[in-house]
Amino acid sequence: MKLISTSEELEALCAELAACPYITVDTEFLRESTFWPILCLIQTAGHNVEGMIDPLAEDIDLQPFYDLLVNPHVLKVMHGCRQDVEIFHHLAGVIPTPLFDTQIAAMVCGFGDAVGYETLIHKTTNGKVDKASRFTDWSHRPLSDAQLTYALSDVTHLRDAYEYLEETLEKNGRRAWLEEESNLLSDPEVYLQSPENAWRRLRMQDRRPKVLGVLIEVAKWRDAEAQSRNVPRNRVLKDDAIRELALQAPKDKTALARLRAVPRGFENSRHAETLLEAVAIGRNKKPEDLPDVPAAVVNRPGIGPLVELLKVLLKQRSEETQVAPKLIANVADLERIASDSEPDVPAMRGWRREIFGQYALDLKQGRLALASKNDMVILVARDV
Repeated sequence: MKLISTSEELEALCAELAACPYITVDTEFLRESTFWPILCLIQTAGHNVEGMIDPLAEDIDLQPFYDLLVNPHVLKVMHGCRQDVEIFHHLAGVIPTPLFDTQIAAMVCGFGDAVGYETLIHKTTNGKVDKASRFTDWSHRPLSDAQLTYALSDVTHLRDAYEYLEETLEKNGRRAWLEEESNLLSDPEVYLQSPENAWRRLRMQDRRPKVLGVLIEVAKWRDAEAQSRNVPRNRVLKDDAIRELALQAPKDKTALARLRAVPRGFENSRHAETLLEAVAIGRNKKPEDLPDVPAAVVNRPGIGPLVELLKVLLKQRSEETQVAPKLIANVADLERIASDSEPDVPAMRGWRREIFGQYALDLKQGRLALASKNDMVILVARDV
């Protein structure tokens, strides 16, 4: 089983793939000890052609493959593609388009939340995927036959799964739903690793301006450090340490040393001074200079039980419509629906409102009830 390791071989493969109506794409990469993923292998297959590309080869220019990724006449089929797309965007500034994510397609075709690749292949093709080589070192050369067989199967099985899902979408008329979700994956903003937005990854209940200001600046400092040193974020500072820094806002190394979540001895490191500078900038931010943050849901009496009822409704509508709950609404959406008179959440727009949102409002306003019949939850219309 041969790896493509020269530019000439890659150009020939891409010319064949460009004649296909769709291609399947997958990657193998390492990220355990770096901030940026290390691309180790690219697998791709068309209708009667397949190949594996060695991006670590010295004598190879990946530009023909990147050109293929943006060829508007060839559909790119991937499974759970967000990390793969992030790699292509980081290395070459390209996002595969047009794009078909089989994991999202499976969610609108009755396969449940974030269905795994092995499960999808088994349910759509009755095939079996050997994952024994999944966690091997993909940067080591030469790759073993077992690794190459496993890697290639990730794109060859995917052809059959795609055709099954394509046929199902044609039957259930939900292609537009899939396109709406796929458009989100095609937005470059999704893949930008901007330190200025790093704070949005962190859950923080305390929303006071001084706390938020420090949280923003320390998260920004950590991401900038992680990117410049190319190490994982938690190698620089763990999330718990950022939260404690936001709450305590230490002014000097002595105060920094008292924080339990900050590693012992960090106050004496060469990074302590720049961290304290970030804390000071955050502490001195004016409220009007802070970004707007959605207000916390008011946990007034009755909201908790209502959210639980909405969870049951979501499960019932998910099973009834064969759409994964995760694709319809999340817990934050349900809390907003329960607490707000006019909730501005995705579940209240488009096809989500049609299959769930309006039902949720009817339940909240007493026009709909949940009942049990024949060991199943059913919906009962009420006159109010």
